[in-house]
Amino acid sequence: MFIVEIPNRNSPPAILLREGWREGSKVHTRTLANLSHLAPEKIEALKAALKGGSVTGAVPIPESSLPHGHVLAVAGMMDKLGLPKLLFGKRHHMRELALALVAGRVIEPGSKLSLAQALAKGAEHHSLGEVLGLGELGKAIDPENPGSSQEKRAAGEFYAAMDWLLERQAKVEDALAKRHLSSGCTVLYDLSSSYFEGSTCPLAKYGYSRDHRKDRPQVQYGLLCNEDGIPVAIEVVEGNTGDPKTIPAQVARLKERFGLERVVVVGDRGMVTEARIREDIATVGYDWISALVHKSIQPLVAAKVITPSLFDERGLGEITHPDYPGERLIACFNPIRAEDQVRKREELLALTEKGLKKVADACRREKKPLQGVTEIGLKTGAALAKFRMAKFFSVRIHECGMSWQRKPELLAKDAAMDGIYVIRTSLPQEAMGAEQAVLTYKRLAKVERAFRTMKSVDLQVRPIYHRTEERVKAHLFICMLAYYVEWHLREAWAPLLYTDEEGSQRDTPVSPVQASESGRVKKKRAHTADGLPLQSFSGLMKSLATLCQNRIRLGEKGPLYTRATRPTPLQAKAFGLIGVAIP
Repeated sequence: MFIVEIPNRNSPPAILLREGWREGSKVHTRTLANLSHLAPEKIEALKAALKGGSVTGAVPIPESSLPHGHVLAVAGMMDKLGLPKLLFGKRHHMRELALALVAGRVIEPGSKLSLAQALAKGAEHHSLGEVLGLGELGKAIDPENPGSSQEKRAAGEFYAAMDWLLERQAKVEDALAKRHLSSGCTVLYDLSSSYFEGSTCPLAKYGYSRDHRKDRPQVQYGLLCNEDGIPVAIEVVEGNTGDPKTIPAQVARLKERFGLERVVVVGDRGMVTEARIREDIATVGYDWISALVHKSIQPLVAAKVITPSLFDERGLGEITHPDYPGERLIACFNPIRAEDQVRKREELLALTEKGLKKVADACRREKKPLQGVTEIGLKTGAALAKFRMAKFFSVRIHECGMSWQRKPELLAKDAAMDGIYVIRTSLPQEAMGAEQAVLTYKRLAKVERAFRTMKSVDLQVRPIYHRTEERVKAHLFICMLAYYVEWHLREAWAPLLYTDEEGSQRDTPVSPVQASESGRVKKKRAHTADGLPLQSFSGLMKSLATLCQNRIRLGEKGPLYTRATRPTPLQAKAFGLIGVAIP
């Protein structure tokens, strides 16, 4: 820092406190405070202090210190991605509140009330409010509820911002599609669910729970991503909606809203069904990649259409079948998966037999033996259902006992399918080879990664507490935008994270993903090439948070200025990778 005198024509010169920093070959300066009102002796004392001398009468007094680095990184990435402009073309209070909702979801996920409390003046958790210029929230008294706290009024402002943002969802998604999708591109689509607390939202229904919370209603949401896993659009539907029923809306969105003439839609086997292909995807001229469900593969194996001799050294074999006209079927065999299925089936059979043996022993015990066809049948049914292996057992029940045996013909039929799965596509061989089609289908793992990130401690999309359909949709749209920001942060910070920068590799299209040689060395070393410790994403965010924004006053009644702490080498590297300057 240094002090300069700026001539002011016929008025006394302006005395300014400034600081300078270098970015590459460029030197930047900015004014921290205007010291013109200070007495000359105080200015001289400050000059002496800045030069390393002693200070009399103007001792710098730290007034506050807020975690700042993680906020600066997230806000800087949002600016770099043009997110403020995507939401609204110029500065607007609702826009800044919406940006706070997105940034807050990355920085410190929680409820809208918790975000309002984190930004309350004098009790701030971080510098987000100051960086976004939010000012003091919740100042206006609510005439309908004059006794409400300022934090609750501030939370009300955030709810209003959610409503404002939801109205702009279509325009934002259109802009993201224009940025990340183009005619002829590959689009990944998958569906997930999150459980719901409460019963007032019409979207909350009981259905198949991917969260394993059958005791709670849920909402479902489909995520549309480009082939790199960058989210473009999200749609929220009722919790009991069948997966295939969400396809027509996505096809219409791609065709009518995004204006894409040619697209390759990649969807899960239970979603891209015959009916959806015939009635929705094919009718607009789109190609697709999916897979056959297990029960559709069984006839192909039984008819010897798929045999061990079909597969080449890559574990692939192309076939055609009259039941699938105009399609390419790419049969895949994964020996590692086959071994795992053999082991798992045998373990489940053994566990089921252990349960059946308990029932048989109960029938033979001396005291109060289990008797009666009904009672024995109930216990036997429970043992068979526990591990879902009933179809592999033949059971006989009589008044005083029961017996069982395995069904070898069904076990052999099931074993014949071990390690086999079938990819199906409308793309001709010249447009996409068999190997590339299989790898493209496996890109759905990128959408699954998005769901894991949204549901985990990173963004905490669940549980959902909002009471209205519009607020639930806005909440999930905010989470999608937060993941959009986090995706780009992770990509930029890959050298500092436990990320394999060369990308995961496979020996063949059907073999498991393996780390590259450089990735294995990086993980083992746990440091970057220049000696910085590797971090998880959440760990790096916590490290950045230790870079604080300090408010310092010169003397008891002197000027107030803001200065960030000096970054550590790790922090400096992180900001350099995302191209954000530390003021």
